[in-house]
Amino acid sequence: MPKSRKHLYEGMYILSATLSEDARKKAIEKITSSIQHHAGEVHKTFEQGRKKLAYEISGRREGYYYVIYFTAGSSSMPELWRAYQLNEDLIRFMTLRADEVPEKIEFKPLLAAE
Repeated sequence: MPKSRKHLYEGMYILSATLSEDARKKAIEKITSSIQHHAGEVHKTFEQGRKKLAYEISGRREGYYYVIYFTAGSSSMPELWRAYQLNEDLIRFMTLRADEVPEKIEFKPLLAAE
């Protein structure tokens, strides 16, 4: 069995816009504790606020965006994705490998179609 390597990941999480502030905090805590439970380490969490979705997802048009940078073993990613899929408050998620943890991030505004 190959040895699992630890990598730096960037996770984008979109939570339901109907959640209260306390419920959002608990949902993010659930995500970060899941990362830590799978021998990962959370480095930085960026809250990007409430934004309009690019397209409707399960009847939702808005969501709260979060970006989390964390280190985890490559073999733990399938278990994390399963845990994310069971989280009812999580509309969408995407996890990518990252090279570094930025000091700050900003979303650029979408350009209007000409």
